[in-house]
This record gives sequence, C-alpha cells and structure tokens, in this order.
Amino acid sequence: MSLAAGIIGLPNVGKSTIFNAVCSGKAAAENYPFCTIDPNHGVVAVPDERLARITALLPSRKVVPAFLELIDIAGLVKGASMGEGLGNRFLAHIKDVDAVVHVVRCFDDSDVIHVDGTVDPVRDMDIIAVELLLKDLETAQRGLERVAKAAKSGEKELKRKAEIFQKTVDCLSSGNPVSKALVSDEEREAIRELQLLTSKPVLYAANIAEGDIGKDNKYVAAVRKRAKTEGAQVIVICGRTEAEIAELPEGERKEFLEGLGLHESGLNALARTAYRLLGLETFFTVSEKENHAWTIKAGTRAPQAAGVIHSDFEKGFIRADVYSLEDLEALKTEAALRTAGKIRSEGHEYIVNDGDIIFFKFNV
Repeated sequence: MSLAAGIIGLPNVGKSTIFNAVCSGKAAAENYPFCTIDPNHGVVAVPDERLARITALLPSRKVVPAFLELIDIAGLVKGASMGEGLGNRFLAHIKDVDAVVHVVRCFDDSDVIHVDGTVDPVRDMDIIAVELLLKDLETAQRGLERVAKAAKSGEKELKRKAEIFQKTVDCLSSGNPVSKALVSDEEREAIRELQLLTSKPVLYAANIAEGDIGKDNKYVAAVRKRAKTEGAQVIVICGRTEAEIAELPEGERKEFLEGLGLHESGLNALARTAYRLLGLETFFTVSEKENHAWTIKAGTRAPQAAGVIHSDFEKGFIRADVYSLEDLEALKTEAALRTAGKIRSEGHEYIVNDGDIIFFKFNV
C-alpha cells in the first residue's frame, strides 16, 4: 500500500527520536529546531501476533510482516502557515500523508529547550491545529474561487461542488477542521483534490520522561482531555526509552520491557494504531517458502487484494481459497481444513476480511 502516516509536532518534542526508534535507527543527537530539513521516510513492521500463530502451525522458511510507511516531518512553529520557520515546505510535506501522528511533549527537561520556553501540551496542540487550519483556509478559498467561476456555466455538478467548497470555507473560517463538517462520502470526495490538512485522521503521541513510564502525568492527562473533544486517540510513549530498546538485540528486548513493567514497546502500539487509523487491514498467504502478511485498505475485493501481491494475480484472477486462523488452530492442517469443508472458494465480488488466510488462483 502507498498510504503513509506523517509524524508532526513542534521542534524539540521528540519526533525524530521516536521516528528513528520506530525505524530502528539511531536517536537524533541534535536538540535544535529545524535540524530535520527534508522529510525522512521509513517503514516499520506492524506487530501482529496472528502471523506467529500461523507460522507455529504452518512453518515457513521466511516470515514477512506487514509494513507501515512513516514520514518524519520537520517541526512546525507558530506562524508556519504564513511562512515562518520553514513553514510552507513543512505544510506541503503534510499534504502528502494520509494520516497524522502528532507528537506532543509531555516531559520536563532543562537540557532540551522548548521552542516556546515552557512545557504546555495543550498550547502546543493548539498552535499546530491553528497553523493547519489557516493553511487549509487559504487553500479552500483559492479552490472556491476557481470552482465558483466554473459553476457560472450553470452545470449542476459544478454548482453542487461550489456549495461544498463554500461549506468548507465556512467551516474553516469558524475555526473548525473540515473533518468535523464534511461527513458524507459525496462531500469528502468533492474536496479530495484540495488535500486539506485538517481532513486527515490524527493520532496523538504523548512523549513522556523515563520516570513517568507506566503512569499518566499531568501533561498526559491534559492531552487525553483535549483529544477526547476531537474524538482522537492517544498513545503514551517514552521516546528515549524506545531509542534504547531499538539499540538492543531482539532477544534482549522482552526482558528489558519486563523490567519496566511493560508487556510491549510503545512503538508497537504506535505502529498498530496508526495502521488502523489509515483504515488498513491485513490478509495472509502461506507456503513452505514464505508466510507473508499483506496490507490492504478495508473493503478491498479479492482481485484487488491479489493485485497487491502481483499485478498478474489481479489481471488473471480466477478465485480465492479462503480460511480463518481460528479454523486453522482448531484443525491444525490445511488438509484437515479441506476435509472439514472450512476452505471457502470466493469470487470476484468477495470483500477480504482482516485476518483472512488466502490462496489465490489465477491464469495469465
């Protein structure tokens, strides 16, 4: 899939530390605004215990998880929508992502200077929300001028589009993100070309100090309260600790986490939640050569899911043989599944379910 989540936030909130840890890189050494000029692209494996359960019963020489694309976007500052800092470039980069992971500073540290002097996560959330909204308003107003001019022809579809663009401008002018006002498929499709920033789903990542692991501090509580008003999700993560975990050999990570009283890393939760935020699902293919988790958009039909593996699979699609992990665990083998009639033959109109195990049959 080409969908990506962008990691945003003010400078010095821990964005790059988290991004580098997610992608198993080194933590950023600099603590200065704008040390990241161009967006960094990376991919992270999406934790999915179902793949391990499948492999336990159907061993394979290679196991490939699903992946999520992440883009680390350099820090925004107040006035970014007017070009302050490197605002225009950063805002343009956000246009290219499909969901936003907004890292919010929820820790005190005199060695890491806050761009506004003090730690106040709600203020920080407001600054970025306003900058995104102002940029959207500028974009929507330009779009409305163009569409309204075209609608003078009297064409019904253009007049309807102009109405939706006007509704978008009115919404933004009132200080509300377009995600709150444009709820129908028709409206969302009409403004898709604008790539509005406030139309993208948001996940807040509250970045805490090592001493606050396992508990909510006052900053996190404030973030949760604010996010609730938006209907947004919050995950809590300690960027510094995650950077340390990323440096450990795989075999030592579980013991390290247990020592902190955690059952998994915060980055696992971030990847999994961002994956869902993008509306992504997973299906599996299995063979002695490779067990593979594949990423699709929810609602994808079988031929298009086959095309994720290879375009020839979609072009020559015949059918999909499908079974569930639950049935596999009950019956243990594919032979037993066939005998019990648990492997279904599905055609072109079948909508793939999250977790389906599929063998595609095709002819080219």
